[in-house]
Parts: sequence; C-alpha cells; structure tokens
Amino acid sequence: MNFLYILSCIYFFIPAYIANATPPLANTFNILNCLNKPIDGGLEIKGVPVLGNHKTWRGLVCEIITCTLLTQLLIYINDYYNLSIYNNIGLDIHLINSWLLGLLLSIGIVFGDIFFAFVKRRLKLRPGTAFIPFDQTNYVIGAFIFLQPILSLPLKFWLTLFLLTLFIHIVCNRVGYNLGLHKAKW
Repeated sequence: MNFLYILSCIYFFIPAYIANATPPLANTFNILNCLNKPIDGGLEIKGVPVLGNHKTWRGLVCEIITCTLLTQLLIYINDYYNLSIYNNIGLDIHLINSWLLGLLLSIGIVFGDIFFAFVKRRLKLRPGTAFIPFDQTNYVIGAFIFLQPILSLPLKFWLTLFLLTLFIHIVCNRVGYNLGLHKAKW
C-alpha cells in the first residue's frame, strides 16, 4: 500500500466524511428546522427509544443531499483533470451511474449511522456515550453494505478506509468538540 492509494481512498470517501459532519452543522446554524424531528417519531421498544431524538429527518436529508452532490463534484473533478483517482483503488468509475453511486453511498452512510444508533439504544447506551469503534466507523460499514455488491472493491480498500476513518473521525470530532460543534469527544 502506498501513499497514493491512501489518498485515493480518502478522495473516494470525502463526500461521506463531509456529509457525516452536516447534522451537527445544520443544528448549529438552524438549517432546515422544519425537518428537525426524530426519525423514530418518539417510538420506544420496552421503554427505550428506537433511535433517540438526536437522529432527525434534518440530519438524514442533509447527509443524503450533501453526499450525493459531493460525489458528483469529485467525479467531475477526477474526470476534468484526468486524475485517475478511482482507478488507483481498483474502480472503473464509469461502470456505474455517478448519481446512483452518490445515492447508494449516502444511503449507506445514513443506514450505518441509524443501525448503530439502534444497537446503542438496545444496549441502553445514551446518545454521546462512547461506542468505539462503531461511532467512528458506522458509515464505512453502511457504505460497504450498500456499495460492495455493486462495486466489488478489494477488501484492502475497505480495511484501509475503516482504519483511516477511525483515525480521521476521532481527530475531527475532537476538533468539533473543542469548537463547540459536538457534545461528544469521540
């Protein structure tokens, strides 16, 4: 594995990284307040919220729109400058519709986040409680579930992305916590 491969993995996943940061930013800057409603509608299972009131429609919509549009932008940049970034990770980007790729990536990252929120509630962990490494990598796992059947990327790609994301997420969340954008350090 070389540095170019690592950069290519990051480039592929930049839309997910940025989209993952949009819910707290949307909350901080009061964007789409009309969608600031819990996805689970306040439902509970045995007295425990299904997801919790912090998983909102606003966050879901912001993540899907951001990730889908950024995927388009990065594919355009790759093609315009003939960068061959996707080839570095073993992906012929033109074998899949770019909008479908962006949508599946965004649905995958939202699914990973919501699934592990559901698991945390079943384990009776409160929102913001550390659930390492899943708090940091849930969206990589979700992206794997939704993209791997279509893209058939090498396992090396997903493992690299998992480890990179664990590190990047911890660093970015620490910065967000110190700036007052997050309530959790991890």
